[in-house]
Amino acid sequence: MPRTVENVTRTLLREWGLPDPGSKKARGQVIVVGGSPRSPGAVLLSAEAALRVGAGRVGLAVPPEIAPGLGTAMPEAGVYAWGGDADSLDDGLRSALEAADALLLGPGFDDPDATRVALLAVAGVGVGRLVLDAFALGILSDVDRSLLPDDLLINANEEEAALLLGRDLGEDRAADVAEIARRYSAAVHCFGTVATADGDVWQAEPGSGGLGTAGSGDVLSGCIAGFASRGLEPERAAVWGGWTHARSGDRLTERVGVGFLARDLLGEVTAVVRDVTE
Repeated sequence: MPRTVENVTRTLLREWGLPDPGSKKARGQVIVVGGSPRSPGAVLLSAEAALRVGAGRVGLAVPPEIAPGLGTAMPEAGVYAWGGDADSLDDGLRSALEAADALLLGPGFDDPDATRVALLAVAGVGVGRLVLDAFALGILSDVDRSLLPDDLLINANEEEAALLLGRDLGEDRAADVAEIARRYSAAVHCFGTVATADGDVWQAEPGSGGLGTAGSGDVLSGCIAGFASRGLEPERAAVWGGWTHARSGDRLTERVGVGFLARDLLGEVTAVVRDVTE
């Protein structure tokens, strides 16, 4: 059972605070690894979300066939065309991975085997802080945990959480998320609940039903990675990311109703953070 379950409020987040913004370099660098010809936009949503919560720099490591268009779509990002395995890691991408303050892997991937190869390749570089999302969670149980960094963050929806547990979620979500955290020695976010491997749990209101739209999870994972890159502890990055994503959805639902797009969330993210910090 979890040791504690603490409700997430603005007051709590204000007490935690955020690191001084400082310079662009001080705010951290996020590398988003993912994308496919079928889902090239997922990495863009994640990368922009990371910048919107205050990350200083962002890079995209994506398949060569989609790389050219992404540079035009997001001029703020560095784009690395990557074949997805260790052999095709060139010096430029390897240096970027080594220097990353947070690496997000999963958005836009659509093949389990390719995802596993990519995960093992980036882990072999020696990444310090890793955020896993989407297809990366479907293969995580087949990966030796010792090969991954100590600072591991998992952003799971309910279906992905069930895969990680090996069973459906029960009525005690806090206990289930804490079990995933223990099993994978990670900070875990699932539908407003965040747990650590030590059994501490935070619970926030999960946000409006409008968040159940294509690409919303990519924005969420980008928020988490952005806060992680700024130097927050993994569990605090997950709490801040989940809160920011949920409240952005609430603001949109109140203003326009259900039917907004995931990319509409990006215009709310910075304002939500400001509302807490100011």
